Amino acid sequence: MCGIAAQYGSIDADAGQRMLERLVHRGPDDEGSVSVGPDAWLGHRRLSIVDVEGGRQPLGDHDLWLVGNGEVYNHEAVGGQLVHASFETSSDNEVALHLVDHHGPDSLDQLNGMFAFVLAGRDGRFLAARDPVGIKPLYWARRGESVRFASEMSAFDQDWQRFVEVFPPGHYWTPQRGLVQFAAAVPPDAPPAGNTRDVLIRSVERQMMGDVPVGVFLSGGLDSSIVAAIAQRYLEERGEQLKTFAVGLCDSADLLAARAVAEYLGTEHHESVYTAEEAVAAVPDVVRAIESFDPSLVRSAVPNYMLARFTAQHVKVVLTGEGADELYAGYEYLCEFDDEESLQAELVRSIEGLHNLNLQRCDRVTMAFGLEARVPFLDHEVIAHALSLPPSSKLASNGKPEKWMLREAFEGWLPHEFLWRGKSQFGDGSGAASVLQHVMEDSVSQDEFEREKDALDPPVRTREELAYYRIFREHLAHVRPEATVGRFATA
Repeated sequence: MCGIAAQYGSIDADAGQRMLERLVHRGPDDEGSVSVGPDAWLGHRRLSIVDVEGGRQPLGDHDLWLVGNGEVYNHEAVGGQLVHASFETSSDNEVALHLVDHHGPDSLDQLNGMFAFVLAGRDGRFLAARDPVGIKPLYWARRGESVRFASEMSAFDQDWQRFVEVFPPGHYWTPQRGLVQFAAAVPPDAPPAGNTRDVLIRSVERQMMGDVPVGVFLSGGLDSSIVAAIAQRYLEERGEQLKTFAVGLCDSADLLAARAVAEYLGTEHHESVYTAEEAVAAVPDVVRAIESFDPSLVRSAVPNYMLARFTAQHVKVVLTGEGADELYAGYEYLCEFDDEESLQAELVRSIEGLHNLNLQRCDRVTMAFGLEARVPFLDHEVIAHALSLPPSSKLASNGKPEKWMLREAFEGWLPHEFLWRGKSQFGDGSGAASVLQHVMEDSVSQDEFEREKDALDPPVRTREELAYYRIFREHLAHVRPEATVGRFATA
């Protein structure tokens, strides 16, 4: 896990160095860069999760180089098929370099993981690519024949910010072919063998890879509790104990529930209590970190930010429950859909939109403290299996709560009262949402709102959103929100 920056066309190594300096938080352990011929420059900030030598980047052989952000979970299987490749490191990212080198960029659809890669060769080859769901971030900016890439918008020099756009998930770019889609967020293939429980267990176990301990963000809700239960069993079989982490206001619902689940599972549980004043004080840092001003996103990001800051003192990698609500219809508004076709379309749409909403929040709040977050529910095998299930079977009906199929799949893994606990958003359950909403709304008068709401298209929707937007604009003065920022349908 790390931060990457790259240039193609007109190269400015000093500008590249400035970009890397703005990404230090994503990779505090090491830095590397390389100029590749006259037209390419690659830079990397590193968070050490695999052994020191094996994970250092740029990766290459003096003719072809790669910088990557993320993890390739099936790297051993893919690497085993590259019989003519000569692997120099134990880095899972290296498999992408050899795969593209031997089979071309369309072969990236073989990778299962979360990643953003940029590759350059002395023969003129150049490629940028992002994983199909967009779990890992990538932005790009094009000015004439020059193109720059970075993990975060704030990495770009100010005179480049107005050109910054989101690099689309599931695509690669080459100078010769332009943008090409190599995979979709929702796999079109037949669903994999196995049931809901087995598929998710395989995903969690794949994502326990690395040379450092892996923890779990445990809110006490269904999704994170299931992930923690699987990870704890996995580690127990190896004589180890899972570390779990929770935060909240004193006696908040999430904090109490997480404590009880951790005790049942037997994890090494860590928790931190914050005050309402601390939550409000964190807002400017949070908006700058997540590079967004959407109110729902900010409200959930504040406790996430505090959780990541606390967790980073103990581990470098955490698993989260992100994505389960999109796969198993966990949101309350989905109960309004009365036919399977429209519900399925909405689930697909919500998964395709995760990259610049929930996943952006998940990535930024953790990487702000050099912490890697992994999302087992968004493994492509889990996505394919979940979306092969009848949509109607996921909805609350006849006394059954939302996501009842997922709950039934893990009967016996968690206490009954927590397995069937009702859903609350993380910002709500941790106690942050109501505090933030009222305080931030009160910081903007109605007259100010009327004067400033049309600064965006579509307009700013609430006084709370305007308060967040002001912070965003101070930090990213020249970025175009319409090209870079995702916003939920309601504020």
